[in-house]
Amino acid sequence: MSAVTKKVQGYLPPDVPPWGALLSLGLQHVITMFPATVLVAILTGFDVGVTLFGSGLATIVAILGSRGRIPLYYGSSFSYLAPVIAVVGAAWGGKEVAQVGIVATAVVNVLAGLLIRFTGKAALDKVLPPVVTGSVAIVIGISLAKAALDMASVEWGVAIVTLLGTVAFSVYLRGRGLLGMLPVLLGALLGYLAALALGLVDFAPVLEAPWIAVPAFSFPAFTNPNAWKAVLAIAPIAIATIPESTAHLYQISLYVDHLADELGKPRLNIKELIGLNLILDGVGDAINGMVGGCSGTNYGENNSLMAITRNYSTPVLIAAGGIAIVLAFIGKLSALVGTLPVAVTGGLAIYLFGVIGLQGIALMQEHKVDLFDPRQLAIGAVILVVGLGGVAFEGGNIPFYGFELPAIATAAVLGILLNLLFLIIPDKRGQAVSPAAAAGD
Repeated sequence: MSAVTKKVQGYLPPDVPPWGALLSLGLQHVITMFPATVLVAILTGFDVGVTLFGSGLATIVAILGSRGRIPLYYGSSFSYLAPVIAVVGAAWGGKEVAQVGIVATAVVNVLAGLLIRFTGKAALDKVLPPVVTGSVAIVIGISLAKAALDMASVEWGVAIVTLLGTVAFSVYLRGRGLLGMLPVLLGALLGYLAALALGLVDFAPVLEAPWIAVPAFSFPAFTNPNAWKAVLAIAPIAIATIPESTAHLYQISLYVDHLADELGKPRLNIKELIGLNLILDGVGDAINGMVGGCSGTNYGENNSLMAITRNYSTPVLIAAGGIAIVLAFIGKLSALVGTLPVAVTGGLAIYLFGVIGLQGIALMQEHKVDLFDPRQLAIGAVILVVGLGGVAFEGGNIPFYGFELPAIATAAVLGILLNLLFLIIPDKRGQAVSPAAAAGD
């Protein structure tokens, strides 16, 4: 009986797919990030074209800055919604004033990245052990559940067709060439056809849109006397995106190394680049803040896409960034992508947002987090309840003695503080044992 060699399909970060695959896989990334990135721009009153431009440019710069080693896509972050909307709408504020706060988040991220590069990853792991980053990832994914259902509820039939199609394509086409790596794109096309059949697609915006449309770039109002208020309101939210970004990097590192093992190639250990990753996060915020785009972070949705398709190619991500930039300038093309019905994005989001949460669980499993340890339970429980419970409040802010605390950022901070408490105060055996050490890291 002859042995059968199983063909392993997938792209590691340095891999360059053929041109056709490169562009189609890049377009799939754009479709994945498009709904959330555009929605953040709409909700905050920022220009959609500029936001797409900033997202694409930030991704390309980050990929080049990591020398093609970190496969992450950068888009607008929901974490900043409340403070940015507040600053834009304030009598003393406005979009250009809010941009100052966005640039300030860049400074926070870069300083955090430099500190980590100076102190080493081991120091970061003590502050952000797997139980913290994994729990934060779960909160981020599941906290978006209602947003996914809200979009799907616009037309449940289309959303269900999109969801089931995407799941079927991701499961049954896996390992079957390029088609097996395009489940989200194929699912979106299937949902689009269903929406067309129901008369839910409006092509009027495409007909009305100009072929060339220069985005409305704007410069931050650094000289505005109230700019410091924007800094104080927006920059602290980086406290939430730092563990979020860390979780994303750890997750993608886990999946990349798993694929490398299957391919018989050396592990890349991308997680060792966490300091550089945070610096690049900051560079992305600086780019967006300077041109008039929304503040952002690397995208869990695109991480989910990469985990599903096993495509971690950074040249594909550069192609995606290029497509996003082109969309920002081609009015009709941008308008055509914008005709994608909300219900279709809702069907995709149900799958992708759920995968973000499950990746947090996978991260804790990989690092053997001991959930029989009361310290680990305490940290995870507090993060989950404060984070998930907090997003139920209006604007995702927890009312606290007259203050409005952003739920995900507050959950992350509480988890970090609890972990530090366990580091400082010895356990009953007279030893200060961190949750990271208890997890076997």
